Amino acid sequence: MAIPLYYSFRNLWTRRLTTALTIAGMALVVFVFAAILMLAEGLQKTLVETGSYDNVVIIRKASKSEVQSGIERGHASIIEVQPETALGPDSRRLIAKEIVVLINLPKRGSDKPSHVVIRGISEVSMKIRPQIKIAEGRFPKPGSSEIMAGQSVAKRFKGGGLGEILRFGMRDWTVVGIFDAGNTGFSSEIWGDAEQLMQAFRRPVYSSVILKLRDSLEFDNLKQRLESDPRLTVDVLRETKYYEEQSEMMAKFLRILGLSLTIIFSLGAVIGAMITMYAAVANRVGEIGTLRALGFQRRSILTAFLAESLLLGFIGGCAGLFFASFLQLFTVSTMNFQTFSELAFSFSLTFEILYQSMAFGLIMGFVGGVLPAFRASRMNIVEALRAS
Repeated sequence: MAIPLYYSFRNLWTRRLTTALTIAGMALVVFVFAAILMLAEGLQKTLVETGSYDNVVIIRKASKSEVQSGIERGHASIIEVQPETALGPDSRRLIAKEIVVLINLPKRGSDKPSHVVIRGISEVSMKIRPQIKIAEGRFPKPGSSEIMAGQSVAKRFKGGGLGEILRFGMRDWTVVGIFDAGNTGFSSEIWGDAEQLMQAFRRPVYSSVILKLRDSLEFDNLKQRLESDPRLTVDVLRETKYYEEQSEMMAKFLRILGLSLTIIFSLGAVIGAMITMYAAVANRVGEIGTLRALGFQRRSILTAFLAESLLLGFIGGCAGLFFASFLQLFTVSTMNFQTFSELAFSFSLTFEILYQSMAFGLIMGFVGGVLPAFRASRMNIVEALRAS
């Protein structure tokens, strides 16, 4: 004979204060656990969405990022004539030779310096990235000292706003446009004319060559030809794969950090749940004896007390996820370990994070309640009734 689930609900409600404190502790742990996973997911989502599946990034062999890469002009010319490259409406090849460098800019409000990516582009760069739109101002004139900033840079850094002037590379650069890159890494970059930036930074080589495929299925042919060409020493990656690799190190660090913090916090929450359940057993010795005398088996007593503990974990998990969901309204920034530049992104809550967080809450409830439940189920009927 099983004990109704209502029995567990009633007992939790009877001990409202201790129940609330235990739930609050579990909710805090689930909140921290979910927040770290959302942070790592948001970082990966931002960088992966930066790339396009039909675009190909070509960088120097063994380079981890465009910042570390260098492609000579002659090599770029060889890449430029590959037959897999798509053509635009004007019959021009959709290929962009770009330069990527880092500069230090002070943040608005704090003056704290941070690395920002400067990307040298051409007119084709916008055509192969149709997701990027001019939000304010206009596109920089080719051959000029004009630049445009991503919305994140414009908001967070001094000199990044429309009409403001930045000084780097021994020159003054005027911000003539703000571009909307959505939730992508491009929002944390500043773009200008590639040739002008190469002169300013005295860099004779490009950082990368980006091309759009005429047919996505031709990627393997292009990759094999370029990587086996004895004249070149390059790695060929889909743009989505390239930016996914950019996020791996930082996302792994965040998950390890989150797991470490969660384990520390969860020990306190589990101990709290255990104390609550042991107190429940101590206060209901006579009640347990009566249940056994009425014919309820040890298994039923064990299940009823475990159900109470699992309910604590479930409610704590729901509460923690509820408050964690509001983190999606905030944008944070951190340093990308691959490029050593600042990257702005938002928390991202996914179904996988939902069930992992709920499972974690239930595990805390189970671990905190299993020993008290066993103690309750093993009580002797006569001694329990006598104690009452």
